[in-house]
Amino acid sequence: MPQANSDPFEDLQARAEEVATLLKQLANTRRLMILCRLAGGKATVSELCKVANLSQSAVSQHLARMRIEGLIEGEKDGQQIRYSIIDPRCLEVLSHLKASFCDPPD
Repeated sequence: MPQANSDPFEDLQARAEEVATLLKQLANTRRLMILCRLAGGKATVSELCKVANLSQSAVSQHLARMRIEGLIEGEKDGQQIRYSIIDPRCLEVLSHLKASFCDPPD
């Protein structure tokens, strides 16, 4: 929340940088496919490989980048890790994109 004495342009710049970081993650086709799958629930690397049509190594690299950005987390489930989206803003944007581009028009 902006402080009473804060510069509104500095606040705007900080917010713009946050938004740009999220949009950079979504701007990659493969990461977008992974995130769209994760928006439907937790998934393993092998499940995400099928969705993104990538090798396990490539998917793992994308997941690592999204973890660093705070979009997703991995939870150990036996011998596998199940990934999920933890950033609610990411889910909101994905929901809007789905409604705009994936759902059939009324």
